Amino acid sequence: MGKSKTTKFKRPQFNAVGLPVNAVKEAAAEDQELGDDDDYCPAAELLEKLESPSADVRECACAGISRVVQQSQSIPGFLQRDAVRRLGPMLLDGSLAVRETAAGALRNLSACGGQEVCEDMVKRDVMTPLTALLRECCVGFDGATVPTKEPKNHAENVANEAVNLLWNLCESSNQALSLFNKSGLLDVVVQCLERHPHNVELATSAAHCLHTVSEDNPELLCSINGDVHGALEGLLLSNQPGMGHTLLRTLAAGTLWNMKGSLPAARQAQTLTAVLATLSQCLDLDAGELIPQLHKAEEARFQDAPAASAMEAHATREPAMVEIEEEGAAQCVKNGDSGDDFSDLLPREMEELREAAALLTAQQTSLEILVNMCCSDDPSDDEWEESSSSDESEAAADGLSSLMSPLCLSAEVHGALINHNIPEKVLKKTQFPKQEAMDVCHQTPYWRTLVKKMQRVQSRALTCLHSILSGMDSESLGGPEALQQAAQLLSSLVFGPPEIPKDEEFLEAVTSAMRSLLQMTSSKNIPLSISLQQLMSLSEAAARCDVISVRVNAVAILGITGSSLAKEKDSAQTLQMIGSGLLQVATNDADLVVNGEALDALFDVFADGKEAEAAARGIQLLPALKTLQPVFKAKIRKAGRDKYSPQQLCVLDNVRVNLRRFVGYLETLAKK
Repeated sequence: MGKSKTTKFKRPQFNAVGLPVNAVKEAAAEDQELGDDDDYCPAAELLEKLESPSADVRECACAGISRVVQQSQSIPGFLQRDAVRRLGPMLLDGSLAVRETAAGALRNLSACGGQEVCEDMVKRDVMTPLTALLRECCVGFDGATVPTKEPKNHAENVANEAVNLLWNLCESSNQALSLFNKSGLLDVVVQCLERHPHNVELATSAAHCLHTVSEDNPELLCSINGDVHGALEGLLLSNQPGMGHTLLRTLAAGTLWNMKGSLPAARQAQTLTAVLATLSQCLDLDAGELIPQLHKAEEARFQDAPAASAMEAHATREPAMVEIEEEGAAQCVKNGDSGDDFSDLLPREMEELREAAALLTAQQTSLEILVNMCCSDDPSDDEWEESSSSDESEAAADGLSSLMSPLCLSAEVHGALINHNIPEKVLKKTQFPKQEAMDVCHQTPYWRTLVKKMQRVQSRALTCLHSILSGMDSESLGGPEALQQAAQLLSSLVFGPPEIPKDEEFLEAVTSAMRSLLQMTSSKNIPLSISLQQLMSLSEAAARCDVISVRVNAVAILGITGSSLAKEKDSAQTLQMIGSGLLQVATNDADLVVNGEALDALFDVFADGKEAEAAARGIQLLPALKTLQPVFKAKIRKAGRDKYSPQQLCVLDNVRVNLRRFVGYLETLAKK
């Protein structure tokens, strides 16, 4: 069906506690007292306490809400009692501690409740007090009067929670994003970003928020001025050490890429070079070596610390890590996204683990930015924006086909990717994670949460490799030798373990990369060391996956392999095996998109040649397709309109037309 495409990456969602230590302890104690009563609903009591004249009681109530809403089943009870409108005024409370815990409660509510809850929060006008709070926080940065005599940096702690809440809302709600654009919040978030020399945590939250709101937001681009560009470019060129600052620079690079349309033409090339240099430097870091080093440094630091301090540190971090592993990680799964960036949940004394988490997030983000560079406007594989290869479909896809041609990368982007050796560095990252780093993380409970992040870096690298292969020519990538190396590496990832990995995220990424590699090598007649039996095994494993794009990739891989084999002598028996597999998918898969891809692969495999003709007769391809033809047509008519997009239906209709024409071609062969 043409080259596969890659969805642009969006930022992950994750709930965070964001509470002062004393508030967490009080809320935990209250939870323990009430834990034996399964029917107890704390929403009413906690919300009532928000009306207390005591700031300590209000703070404790906000802390309790923060904890309780992490259990998604409790959220409806809070929403029914108008929790958003009752928490909103707490954002402007006279106590900064109450402001911070209230912002943390709303932040958790937005993250754990998902898109629908975020949209409801915006409808209940949470953006009004949130905007006012952020403006007051920024005044506090400059040492102006604050509502209480609390420390000046407390304003930055409040701002950190507020920016994270804003980030969640803008990610999930178009209305929140529109209000962000109209309320002048860009300048406020940039002020938070500029705190990076002495508050990397706040600056990172602001950078995440800017990276999110600047993506596909033309309305915002109109309000971006030289000050915004200057702040981002200044951060990009900063050289502060540490992985937190590496993450900051990476996010700044992604934001500048999102804002490239607002840059003066004279500065675009220079900015692109700075962006690619930043991503390249991030990918140069070897997390497989750095993570064991950081872990060793943490162990040494706690061993050298006085016994009392070590015990205190252990006592402080243990509950937090239980919460991260048991509650936070579970919530990530519920959110259905890739969000397990828990670094802001970690107690500050866990410096090395925070560094490791920041490094992995930076590398994941770098790879996602590169994917977006290579496929800036592409939908997912199963949306089939590109049509099939028939004459009729070429006319229908005339305005779309250029998107994935090698020319879709501008000369500047193409040159910058090559100059910074990005393809080579991405390929290297597909080998990650290293066993030593995995072993270290598995040995220590609170480091175990890094394992999934390491695996995600590998999956993002594979997806990035797919995008690079789809958007660049073989010569730019190093020619046949480099492609053979890539094939060997992909083979070792898939076929090296005792059985093909079943992780859906990995399968989607590796099959996409394998598909793109095979498309390129097949078009250049470059032989690969991957055996047919291995490809068949991969396709069989992928065919059992619930993810549609994985199944699409599986049949596409078979189609590419078969069409190449059809040109070789004595390949009829092998073509029969491939054809039988494709026929089974075209007939039995529950999704029309996969059916269509399998049919398109059959057209390619059996399009021409004596071996293909013999194989087609051997598997009775003509009667099988004649039987399938009315069934496929009926499926399109019955289910297509409700389930598939207009462009998908356009491609499905092209497949239907091609099927009719291919049956006619086989009938002509049968008469000879």
